Amino acid sequence: MKVSFRPHWLLALALPLVLAACGNDEPEQRAAFSQFLQTRIIDKPGVRVPKLTPDESKAFGEYTAHYAVITDFNGEMDATVKPLGSLVQKGSMRSLNDVISRRDDIQAIQTGLNDMAAQLKQQQAKADSAHAQLKQPEDLKVVYDKAFEKTVSVPANTFLQVLPQINGTLDSSLKVADYVNAHKAQIEINGPVVKVQDPKVQAELNTLLQDLNAQAQTVQQAQVRMQAVMLGR
Repeated sequence: MKVSFRPHWLLALALPLVLAACGNDEPEQRAAFSQFLQTRIIDKPGVRVPKLTPDESKAFGEYTAHYAVITDFNGEMDATVKPLGSLVQKGSMRSLNDVISRRDDIQAIQTGLNDMAAQLKQQQAKADSAHAQLKQPEDLKVVYDKAFEKTVSVPANTFLQVLPQINGTLDSSLKVADYVNAHKAQIEINGPVVKVQDPKVQAELNTLLQDLNAQAQTVQQAQVRMQAVMLGR
């Protein structure tokens, strides 16, 4: 009996296996992405979210979409909190006259801060949900979670702690303005000089002003903490 040996059959069977092996770039993509997160984000001071180059996007493969969870949040957060500096500056009162004359401004600033907090909470929830749905090997997940914590959770939580503190200062300002307006007959304001005829009114006003000063100091400390988080200083 003659046996016909056709080696090209074996070649046809082996070729898909070879192609499949050559096409599995996931380990290299995972290693490149993990190194990027560690060296460019985790090891750097402050909150740094570099924009990927075309070569980096190609090197990370499917993990580019995982990084987008971080970059998308930071883009939204930056846009949301961008007005914060101008709002804080606008809400800075230099005298009792400022507090009284700018009562409407104070309320408008509070509305802006409340809207800012609401947007930031929604953005954080969106990022947390996307993070929870990611499928990652355990070695990458450990690194990614650290990067996510540093660039999403920590800055979001810091802002959400600071905004109510700023609002607390504005609340104290409104209390002072309302008290002075309710006791105009007993309070005389001449530039930086404030004269109060009734000792009881003077004591109550002093208490309100002391609370306002304490709130302002708390906001200053919060701003320092926020800068430490964002800039790593």
